[in-house]
Amino acid sequence: MSAELLINVTPSESRVALIENGILQEVHIERHTKRGLVGNIYRGKVSRVLPGMQAAFVDIGLDKAAFLHASDIAIHSEVEDEVSSSHLEKRDIRELVRDGQNIVVQVVKDQIGTKGARLTTDITIPSRYLVFMPSVEHVGVSQRIEDEAERERLKSLVQEYCSENGGFILRTAAEGVKAQELRQDADFLRRLWEKIRSRMKKKAHILYEDLPLARRVLRDFVGTELDRIRIDSKLSFHELQQFTREYVPELHRLLEYYPGDRPIFDLYDVENESQRSLERRVDLKSGGYIIIDQTEAMTTIDINTGAFVGHRNLEETIFNTNIEATSAIARQLRLRNLGGMILIDFIDMADADHQRRVIHSLESATSKDRAKINIHGFTALGLIEMTRKRTRESLEHILCGECPVCKGRGTVKTVETVCFEIMREIVRVNRAYDADKFVVYAAPSVVEALLGEESHMLAELEVFVSKQIKVHTELLYNQDKYDVVMM
Repeated sequence: MSAELLINVTPSESRVALIENGILQEVHIERHTKRGLVGNIYRGKVSRVLPGMQAAFVDIGLDKAAFLHASDIAIHSEVEDEVSSSHLEKRDIRELVRDGQNIVVQVVKDQIGTKGARLTTDITIPSRYLVFMPSVEHVGVSQRIEDEAERERLKSLVQEYCSENGGFILRTAAEGVKAQELRQDADFLRRLWEKIRSRMKKKAHILYEDLPLARRVLRDFVGTELDRIRIDSKLSFHELQQFTREYVPELHRLLEYYPGDRPIFDLYDVENESQRSLERRVDLKSGGYIIIDQTEAMTTIDINTGAFVGHRNLEETIFNTNIEATSAIARQLRLRNLGGMILIDFIDMADADHQRRVIHSLESATSKDRAKINIHGFTALGLIEMTRKRTRESLEHILCGECPVCKGRGTVKTVETVCFEIMREIVRVNRAYDADKFVVYAAPSVVEALLGEESHMLAELEVFVSKQIKVHTELLYNQDKYDVVMM
Protein backbone atom coordinates (compact mmCIF):
# COMPACT_ATOMS: atom_id res chain seq x y z
CA MET A 1 0.00 0.00 0.00
CA SER A 2 1.33 3.44 -0.95
CA ALA A 3 0.66 6.34 1.41
CA GLU A 4 1.70 9.97 1.51
CA LEU A 5 0.92 13.19 3.33
CA LEU A 6 0.18 16.44 1.51
CA ILE A 7 0.68 19.59 3.59
CA ASN A 8 -0.82 22.85 2.36
CA VAL A 9 0.17 25.99 4.27
CA THR A 10 -1.14 29.53 3.80
CA PRO A 11 -0.85 32.57 6.10
CA SER A 12 -4.34 31.90 7.48
CA GLU A 13 -4.62 28.11 7.69
CA SER A 14 -2.80 24.78 7.47
CA ARG A 15 -4.27 21.62 5.95
CA VAL A 16 -2.98 18.06 5.88
CA ALA A 17 -4.34 15.27 3.67
CA LEU A 18 -3.54 11.58 4.03
CA ILE A 19 -3.61 9.73 0.70
CA GLU A 20 -3.63 5.92 0.59
CA ASN A 21 -3.41 4.17 -2.79
CA GLY A 22 -4.33 7.43 -4.49
CA ILE A 23 -7.53 7.90 -2.43
CA LEU A 24 -8.11 10.60 0.19
CA GLN A 25 -8.59 9.07 3.66
CA GLU A 26 -8.14 11.92 6.14
CA VAL A 27 -8.21 15.72 6.09
CA HIS A 28 -6.95 17.83 9.01
CA ILE A 29 -7.58 21.58 9.05
CA GLU A 30 -6.35 24.23 11.46
CA ARG A 31 -7.29 27.89 11.10
CA HIS A 32 -4.49 29.90 12.68
CA THR A 33 -6.95 32.14 14.54
CA LYS A 34 -8.89 29.09 15.84
CA ARG A 35 -6.25 26.56 16.78
CA GLY A 36 -7.44 23.41 18.52
CA LEU A 37 -6.97 23.23 22.28
CA VAL A 38 -6.57 19.48 22.82
CA GLY A 39 -3.36 18.81 24.74
CA ASN A 40 -3.02 22.39 26.03
CA ILE A 41 -2.37 22.78 29.76
CA TYR A 42 -3.86 25.73 31.68
CA ARG A 43 -3.85 27.19 35.13
CA GLY A 44 -7.61 27.56 35.47
CA LYS A 45 -10.02 28.75 38.14
CA VAL A 46 -13.10 26.84 39.30
CA SER A 47 -16.05 29.11 38.54
CA ARG A 48 -18.88 26.84 39.70
CA VAL A 49 -19.23 23.43 41.35
CA LEU A 50 -22.26 21.35 40.29
CA PRO A 51 -22.89 18.61 42.90
CA GLY A 52 -25.88 17.23 41.01
CA MET A 53 -23.73 16.57 37.93
CA GLN A 54 -20.62 15.65 39.94
CA ALA A 55 -18.73 18.22 37.87
CA ALA A 56 -17.39 21.75 37.87
CA PHE A 57 -17.07 24.58 35.38
CA VAL A 58 -13.53 25.92 35.07
CA ASP A 59 -12.51 29.26 33.58
CA ILE A 60 -9.47 28.76 31.34
CA GLY A 61 -9.86 32.01 29.43
CA LEU A 62 -12.27 30.83 26.72
CA ASP A 63 -15.65 32.30 25.77
CA LYS A 64 -17.32 29.23 27.31
CA ALA A 65 -16.44 27.74 30.66
CA ALA A 66 -14.71 24.36 30.35
CA PHE A 67 -16.14 21.21 31.95
CA LEU A 68 -14.35 19.05 34.55
CA HIS A 69 -16.08 15.88 35.75
CA ALA A 70 -15.23 14.23 39.07
CA SER A 71 -14.11 11.11 37.19
CA ASP A 72 -11.45 13.19 35.41
CA ILE A 73 -9.80 14.16 38.70
CA ALA A 74 -7.61 11.11 38.73
CA ILE A 75 -6.26 8.67 41.25
CA HIS A 76 -4.00 6.32 39.35
CA SER A 77 -3.52 2.56 39.25
CA GLU A 78 -1.56 0.33 36.88
CA VAL A 79 -1.53 1.60 33.28
CA GLU A 80 -1.91 -0.90 30.45
CA ASP A 81 -2.58 1.17 27.32
CA GLU A 82 -2.48 4.64 25.82
CA VAL A 83 -6.17 5.30 26.04
CA SER A 84 -7.21 4.09 29.48
CA SER A 85 -4.50 5.69 31.57
CA SER A 86 -6.05 5.61 35.00
CA HIS A 87 -8.52 4.00 37.34
CA LEU A 88 -10.62 6.58 39.11
CA GLU A 89 -12.04 6.37 42.59
CA LYS A 90 -15.60 7.62 42.97
CA ARG A 91 -15.63 10.68 45.21
CA ASP A 92 -17.94 13.64 45.75
CA ILE A 93 -16.95 16.60 43.56
CA ARG A 94 -17.27 18.88 46.60
CA GLU A 95 -14.41 16.98 48.26
CA LEU A 96 -12.20 17.50 45.20
CA VAL A 97 -12.64 21.16 44.18
CA ARG A 98 -14.25 24.32 45.49
CA ASP A 99 -15.46 27.59 43.98
CA GLY A 100 -12.62 30.01 43.25
CA GLN A 101 -9.90 27.35 43.50
CA ASN A 102 -6.93 27.55 41.11
CA ILE A 103 -6.33 24.24 39.36
CA VAL A 104 -3.97 22.89 36.68
CA VAL A 105 -5.95 21.19 33.91
CA GLN A 106 -5.43 19.79 30.43
CA VAL A 107 -7.90 19.91 27.52
CA VAL A 108 -8.92 16.43 26.33
CA LYS A 109 -11.75 17.50 24.03
CA ASP A 110 -12.20 20.72 22.07
CA GLN A 111 -15.28 22.93 22.25
CA ILE A 112 -17.79 21.12 20.05
CA GLY A 113 -21.05 22.80 19.11
CA THR A 114 -22.60 24.34 22.21
CA LYS A 115 -20.45 22.28 24.59
CA GLY A 116 -17.40 23.77 26.27
CA ALA A 117 -14.01 22.08 26.28
CA ARG A 118 -13.63 18.89 28.38
CA LEU A 119 -10.83 18.92 30.96
CA THR A 120 -8.80 16.53 33.07
CA THR A 121 -6.29 16.94 35.90
CA ASP A 122 -4.55 13.78 34.65
CA ILE A 123 -1.77 15.60 32.78
CA THR A 124 -0.07 13.73 29.92
CA ILE A 125 2.57 15.04 27.51
CA PRO A 126 3.29 13.00 24.36
CA SER A 127 6.45 12.68 22.30
CA ARG A 128 7.26 10.35 19.40
CA TYR A 129 7.70 7.17 21.51
CA LEU A 130 6.58 8.04 25.04
CA VAL A 131 3.81 9.76 26.95
CA PHE A 132 4.95 11.41 30.18
CA MET A 133 2.59 11.29 33.19
CA PRO A 134 3.80 13.60 35.98
CA SER A 135 1.49 12.20 38.66
CA VAL A 136 2.38 8.48 38.48
CA GLU A 137 5.53 6.42 38.92
CA HIS A 138 5.00 3.37 36.73
CA VAL A 139 5.36 2.27 33.09
CA GLY A 140 2.50 1.37 30.75
CA VAL A 141 2.73 -0.22 27.30
CA SER A 142 0.36 0.27 24.37
CA GLN A 143 -1.88 -2.74 23.88
CA ARG A 144 -1.07 -2.63 20.16
CA ILE A 145 2.40 -3.94 20.98
CA GLU A 146 1.40 -7.60 21.23
CA ASP A 147 4.74 -9.41 21.50
CA GLU A 148 5.25 -10.17 25.21
CA ALA A 149 9.06 -10.27 24.97
CA GLU A 150 9.08 -6.83 23.35
CA ARG A 151 6.68 -5.46 25.95
CA GLU A 152 8.97 -6.65 28.74
CA ARG A 153 12.07 -5.27 27.00
CA LEU A 154 10.50 -1.84 26.64
CA LYS A 155 9.20 -1.83 30.20
CA SER A 156 12.60 -2.69 31.63
CA LEU A 157 14.30 0.04 29.59
CA VAL A 158 11.89 2.80 30.59
CA GLN A 159 11.45 1.71 34.21
CA GLU A 160 14.74 3.32 35.20
CA TYR A 161 13.48 6.73 34.01
CA CYS A 162 10.47 6.59 36.34
CA SER A 163 10.54 8.26 39.73
CA GLU A 164 8.27 10.03 42.16
CA ASN A 165 8.29 12.88 39.61
CA GLY A 166 6.55 10.92 36.89
CA GLY A 167 6.06 7.76 34.83
CA PHE A 168 5.66 6.88 31.17
CA ILE A 169 3.46 5.10 28.65
CA LEU A 170 5.24 3.47 25.71
CA ARG A 171 3.41 4.34 22.50
CA THR A 172 2.88 1.90 19.63
CA ALA A 173 5.67 3.60 17.67
CA ALA A 174 8.18 2.54 20.37
CA GLU A 175 8.14 -1.09 19.18
CA GLY A 176 11.68 -2.08 18.17
CA VAL A 177 13.20 1.26 19.22
CA LYS A 178 16.67 1.30 20.78
CA ALA A 179 17.41 2.28 24.37
CA GLN A 180 19.27 5.47 23.38
CA GLU A 181 16.25 6.86 21.49
CA LEU A 182 13.94 6.10 24.39
CA ARG A 183 16.31 7.87 26.78
CA GLN A 184 16.41 10.94 24.52
CA ASP A 185 12.61 11.03 24.46
CA ALA A 186 12.39 10.67 28.24
CA ASP A 187 14.97 13.43 28.80
CA PHE A 188 13.11 15.74 26.41
CA LEU A 189 9.79 15.18 28.18
CA ARG A 190 11.32 15.78 31.63
CA ARG A 191 12.89 19.05 30.45
CA LEU A 192 9.54 20.10 29.00
CA TRP A 193 7.77 19.30 32.28
CA GLU A 194 10.27 21.37 34.23
CA LYS A 195 9.51 24.33 31.95
CA ILE A 196 5.80 23.86 32.61
CA ARG A 197 6.41 23.72 36.36
CA SER A 198 8.42 26.92 36.24
CA ARG A 199 5.50 28.61 34.45
CA MET A 200 3.20 27.37 37.22
CA LYS A 201 5.34 29.14 39.82
CA LYS A 202 5.11 32.34 37.79
CA LYS A 203 1.31 31.93 37.82
CA ALA A 204 1.14 31.94 34.03
CA HIS A 205 -2.29 31.28 32.50
CA ILE A 206 -1.30 29.05 29.56
CA LEU A 207 1.30 26.57 30.76
CA TYR A 208 1.74 24.51 27.61
CA GLU A 209 0.38 24.56 24.06
CA ASP A 210 0.36 21.51 21.83
CA LEU A 211 2.25 21.61 18.54
CA PRO A 212 0.74 23.33 15.48
CA LEU A 213 -1.01 21.05 12.99
CA ALA A 214 1.82 20.09 10.62
CA ARG A 215 4.26 19.19 13.40
CA ARG A 216 1.56 17.48 15.47
CA VAL A 217 0.57 15.27 12.52
CA LEU A 218 4.19 14.28 11.89
CA ARG A 219 4.65 13.40 15.56
CA ASP A 220 1.48 11.31 15.57
CA PHE A 221 2.30 9.57 12.28
CA VAL A 222 5.53 8.07 13.59
CA GLY A 223 5.24 4.34 12.98
CA THR A 224 2.84 4.79 10.05
CA GLU A 225 4.17 3.51 6.73
CA LEU A 226 4.55 6.58 4.51
CA ASP A 227 6.26 6.90 1.13
CA ARG A 228 6.70 10.67 1.19
CA ILE A 229 5.54 13.92 2.76
CA ARG A 230 5.08 16.88 0.42
CA ILE A 231 4.85 20.49 1.61
CA ASP A 232 3.94 23.44 -0.63
CA SER A 233 5.47 26.15 1.60
CA LYS A 234 9.24 26.58 1.51
CA LEU A 235 9.29 28.21 4.96
CA SER A 236 7.22 25.39 6.46
CA PHE A 237 9.36 22.84 4.64
CA HIS A 238 12.51 24.16 6.32
CA GLU A 239 10.76 24.32 9.71
CA LEU A 240 9.62 20.71 9.36
CA GLN A 241 13.11 19.65 8.28
CA GLN A 242 14.48 21.07 11.51
CA PHE A 243 11.65 19.54 13.56
CA THR A 244 12.01 16.05 12.07
CA ARG A 245 15.81 16.14 12.30
CA GLU A 246 15.54 16.77 16.04
CA TYR A 247 12.41 14.87 17.07
CA VAL A 248 11.31 12.39 14.36
CA PRO A 249 14.42 11.57 12.29
CA GLU A 250 12.75 8.53 10.70
CA LEU A 251 10.47 10.92 8.77
CA HIS A 252 13.19 13.37 7.76
CA ARG A 253 14.12 11.64 4.51
CA LEU A 254 10.47 11.56 3.42
CA LEU A 255 10.09 15.35 3.35
CA GLU A 256 9.81 16.94 -0.09
CA TYR A 257 9.24 20.56 -1.05
CA TYR A 258 6.47 20.84 -3.66
CA PRO A 259 7.07 23.87 -5.91
CA GLY A 260 4.52 22.98 -8.61
CA ASP A 261 2.20 25.52 -10.23
CA ARG A 262 -0.73 23.20 -9.72
CA PRO A 263 -2.16 23.48 -6.15
CA ILE A 264 -0.94 20.57 -4.06
CA PHE A 265 -4.47 19.57 -3.04
CA ASP A 266 -5.41 19.20 -6.72
CA LEU A 267 -2.96 16.30 -7.13
CA TYR A 268 -5.40 13.72 -5.80
CA ASP A 269 -8.63 15.69 -6.20
CA VAL A 270 -8.52 16.53 -2.49
CA GLU A 271 -10.55 19.74 -2.84
CA ASN A 272 -13.46 18.03 -4.61
CA GLU A 273 -13.34 15.02 -2.28
CA SER A 274 -13.48 17.35 0.71
CA GLN A 275 -16.54 19.07 -0.76
CA ARG A 276 -18.23 15.73 -1.40
CA SER A 277 -17.62 14.72 2.21
CA LEU A 278 -20.05 17.49 3.26
CA GLU A 279 -22.95 15.86 1.41
CA ARG A 280 -25.47 13.57 3.11
CA ARG A 281 -25.44 10.95 0.38
CA VAL A 282 -22.47 8.75 -0.50
CA ASP A 283 -22.92 6.57 -3.59
CA LEU A 284 -21.60 3.00 -3.69
CA LYS A 285 -20.10 1.51 -6.84
CA SER A 286 -22.82 -1.15 -7.00
CA GLY A 287 -25.59 1.43 -7.27
CA GLY A 288 -26.50 1.45 -3.60
CA TYR A 289 -25.87 4.42 -1.34
CA ILE A 290 -25.52 5.49 2.29
CA ILE A 291 -27.03 8.53 4.02
CA ILE A 292 -25.04 10.20 6.83
CA ASP A 293 -26.74 12.58 9.26
CA GLN A 294 -24.64 14.28 11.93
CA THR A 295 -26.44 15.68 14.97
CA GLU A 296 -25.16 17.03 18.27
CA ALA A 297 -26.07 13.81 20.10
CA MET A 298 -24.97 11.20 17.57
CA THR A 299 -24.32 10.34 13.93
CA THR A 300 -26.74 8.08 12.08
CA ILE A 301 -25.88 6.14 8.92
CA ASP A 302 -28.52 4.50 6.74
CA ILE A 303 -27.74 1.99 3.95
CA ASN A 304 -29.97 1.55 0.88
CA THR A 305 -29.74 -0.78 -2.14
CA GLY A 306 -30.75 2.00 -4.53
CA ALA A 307 -30.36 0.86 -8.14
CA PHE A 308 -28.46 -2.32 -7.18
CA VAL A 309 -30.63 -5.35 -7.97
CA GLY A 310 -27.98 -8.09 -7.77
CA HIS A 311 -27.74 -11.26 -9.81
CA ARG A 312 -29.11 -13.98 -7.51
CA ASN A 313 -31.75 -13.23 -4.89
CA LEU A 314 -32.81 -10.43 -2.57
CA GLU A 315 -30.91 -11.73 0.48
CA GLU A 316 -27.63 -11.87 -1.50
CA THR A 317 -28.25 -8.38 -2.89
CA ILE A 318 -28.81 -7.01 0.64
CA PHE A 319 -25.75 -8.80 2.02
CA ASN A 320 -23.46 -7.59 -0.79
CA THR A 321 -24.69 -4.00 -0.40
CA ASN A 322 -24.08 -4.11 3.37
CA ILE A 323 -20.57 -5.53 2.89
CA GLU A 324 -19.72 -2.82 0.36
CA ALA A 325 -21.10 -0.18 2.72
CA THR A 326 -18.72 -1.18 5.56
CA SER A 327 -15.66 0.03 3.61
CA ALA A 328 -17.40 3.26 2.61
CA ILE A 329 -18.49 3.89 6.22
CA ALA A 330 -14.97 3.30 7.60
CA ARG A 331 -13.54 5.80 5.10
CA GLN A 332 -16.23 8.41 5.78
CA LEU A 333 -15.69 8.22 9.55
CA ARG A 334 -12.01 9.09 9.06
CA LEU A 335 -12.56 11.60 6.26
CA ARG A 336 -15.33 13.50 8.07
CA ASN A 337 -13.73 12.94 11.51
CA LEU A 338 -17.03 11.77 12.94
CA GLY A 339 -16.94 10.85 16.61
CA GLY A 340 -19.05 10.01 19.60
CA MET A 341 -22.01 7.62 19.28
CA ILE A 342 -22.68 6.24 15.80
CA LEU A 343 -25.77 4.22 14.83
CA ILE A 344 -25.68 2.26 11.58
CA ASP A 345 -28.92 1.02 10.04
CA PHE A 346 -27.79 -1.77 7.72
CA ILE A 347 -30.42 -3.27 5.44
CA ASP A 348 -32.19 -6.02 7.41
CA MET A 349 -30.59 -9.45 7.05
CA ALA A 350 -32.41 -12.64 7.99
CA ASP A 351 -29.28 -14.80 7.88
CA ALA A 352 -27.32 -14.74 11.19
CA ASP A 353 -24.13 -15.70 9.35
CA HIS A 354 -24.53 -12.67 7.09
CA GLN A 355 -24.85 -10.47 10.19
CA ARG A 356 -21.63 -11.88 11.66
CA ARG A 357 -19.77 -11.36 8.39
CA VAL A 358 -20.97 -7.75 8.12
CA ILE A 359 -19.73 -7.01 11.67
CA HIS A 360 -16.39 -8.68 10.87
CA SER A 361 -16.11 -6.63 7.65
CA LEU A 362 -16.81 -3.42 9.58
CA GLU A 363 -14.20 -4.30 12.22
CA SER A 364 -11.65 -5.05 9.50
CA ALA A 365 -12.43 -1.84 7.58
CA THR A 366 -12.08 0.34 10.71
CA SER A 367 -8.90 -1.38 11.98
CA LYS A 368 -6.69 1.19 10.20
CA ASP A 369 -8.38 4.09 11.97
CA ARG A 370 -6.01 5.78 14.44
CA ALA A 371 -8.98 6.87 16.60
CA LYS A 372 -10.21 4.35 19.17
CA ILE A 373 -13.32 2.53 17.92
CA ASN A 374 -15.69 0.20 19.79
CA ILE A 375 -18.26 -1.81 17.81
CA HIS A 376 -21.04 -3.23 19.96
CA GLY A 377 -22.84 -5.40 17.40
CA PHE A 378 -26.50 -5.51 16.40
CA THR A 379 -29.16 -4.25 18.79
CA ALA A 380 -32.62 -5.79 19.20
CA LEU A 381 -33.85 -3.30 16.61
CA GLY A 382 -31.26 -4.45 14.06
CA LEU A 383 -28.98 -1.39 14.37
CA ILE A 384 -25.22 -1.51 14.92
CA GLU A 385 -24.02 0.65 17.79
CA MET A 386 -20.43 1.88 17.76
CA THR A 387 -18.36 4.69 19.20
CA ARG A 388 -15.37 6.54 17.79
CA LYS A 389 -13.22 8.66 20.07
CA ARG A 390 -13.88 12.33 19.43
CA THR A 391 -11.37 14.99 20.46
CA ARG A 392 -11.70 17.65 17.77
CA GLU A 393 -14.47 19.15 15.65
CA SER A 394 -15.71 17.18 12.64
CA LEU A 395 -14.86 18.40 9.15
CA GLU A 396 -18.42 19.65 8.70
CA HIS A 397 -18.32 21.71 11.90
CA ILE A 398 -14.99 23.26 10.85
CA LEU A 399 -16.06 24.12 7.30
CA CYS A 400 -19.77 24.88 7.76
CA GLY A 401 -22.03 27.00 9.92
CA GLU A 402 -25.74 27.24 10.58
CA CYS A 403 -27.94 27.82 7.55
CA PRO A 404 -29.45 31.33 7.78
CA VAL A 405 -32.63 30.12 6.06
CA CYS A 406 -33.53 26.97 8.03
CA LYS A 407 -31.59 27.88 11.22
CA GLY A 408 -30.04 24.44 11.46
CA ARG A 409 -33.26 22.46 10.94
CA GLY A 410 -32.10 21.17 7.58
CA THR A 411 -35.51 21.90 6.01
CA VAL A 412 -37.60 24.93 4.98
CA LYS A 413 -41.35 25.26 4.83
CA THR A 414 -42.96 24.33 1.54
CA VAL A 415 -44.51 26.96 -0.70
CA GLU A 416 -47.96 25.52 0.06
CA THR A 417 -47.37 25.79 3.84
CA VAL A 418 -46.30 29.45 3.54
CA CYS A 419 -49.35 30.26 1.40
CA PHE A 420 -51.66 28.80 4.05
CA GLU A 421 -49.84 30.72 6.81
CA ILE A 422 -50.31 33.97 4.88
CA MET A 423 -54.03 33.33 4.51
CA ARG A 424 -54.43 32.56 8.22
CA GLU A 425 -52.52 35.73 9.08
CA ILE A 426 -54.84 37.82 6.90
CA VAL A 427 -57.87 36.36 8.71
CA ARG A 428 -56.28 37.02 12.12
CA VAL A 429 -55.36 40.64 11.31
CA ASN A 430 -58.77 41.32 9.77
CA ARG A 431 -60.51 40.27 12.98
CA ALA A 432 -58.22 42.37 15.18
CA TYR A 433 -57.94 45.56 13.17
CA ASP A 434 -59.98 47.68 10.80
CA ALA A 435 -58.25 47.76 7.40
CA ASP A 436 -59.37 48.78 3.90
CA LYS A 437 -57.17 46.24 2.06
CA PHE A 438 -54.16 43.99 2.52
CA VAL A 439 -50.81 43.86 0.75
CA VAL A 440 -48.73 40.67 0.97
CA TYR A 441 -44.94 40.80 0.42
CA ALA A 442 -43.40 37.37 -0.17
CA ALA A 443 -40.65 35.45 -1.96
CA PRO A 444 -41.01 34.94 -5.76
CA SER A 445 -41.92 31.23 -5.42
CA VAL A 446 -44.71 32.04 -2.94
CA VAL A 447 -46.07 34.91 -5.02
CA GLU A 448 -46.10 32.66 -8.08
CA ALA A 449 -48.15 30.07 -6.17
CA LEU A 450 -50.60 32.68 -4.77
CA LEU A 451 -51.24 34.00 -8.26
CA GLY A 452 -51.24 30.52 -9.81
CA GLU A 453 -52.41 27.24 -8.27
CA GLU A 454 -53.58 28.95 -5.05
CA SER A 455 -55.30 31.89 -6.79
CA HIS A 456 -58.78 30.39 -6.32
CA MET A 457 -58.17 30.19 -2.55
CA LEU A 458 -56.93 33.77 -2.52
CA ALA A 459 -60.09 34.84 -4.33
CA GLU A 460 -62.28 32.98 -1.84
CA LEU A 461 -60.38 34.68 1.00
CA GLU A 462 -61.07 38.12 -0.49
CA VAL A 463 -64.79 37.28 -0.45
CA PHE A 464 -64.54 35.93 3.11
CA VAL A 465 -62.86 39.05 4.57
CA SER A 466 -64.60 41.45 2.15
CA LYS A 467 -61.26 43.16 1.48
CA GLN A 468 -58.97 43.46 -1.51
CA ILE A 469 -55.73 41.48 -1.24
CA LYS A 470 -52.73 42.46 -3.38
CA VAL A 471 -49.53 40.42 -3.70
CA HIS A 472 -46.03 41.83 -4.33
CA THR A 473 -42.75 40.02 -4.93
CA GLU A 474 -39.89 40.72 -2.51
CA LEU A 475 -36.72 39.37 -4.16
CA LEU A 476 -34.64 39.43 -0.97
CA TYR A 477 -37.07 37.31 1.05
CA ASN A 478 -36.38 33.65 1.79
CA GLN A 479 -39.15 31.20 0.91
CA ASP A 480 -40.67 31.11 4.41
CA LYS A 481 -40.50 34.87 5.06
CA TYR A 482 -43.46 37.17 4.33
CA ASP A 483 -45.20 40.33 5.54
CA VAL A 484 -48.92 41.14 5.62
CA VAL A 485 -49.46 44.92 5.57
CA MET A 486 -52.76 46.71 6.26
CA MET A 487 -53.62 49.64 4.02
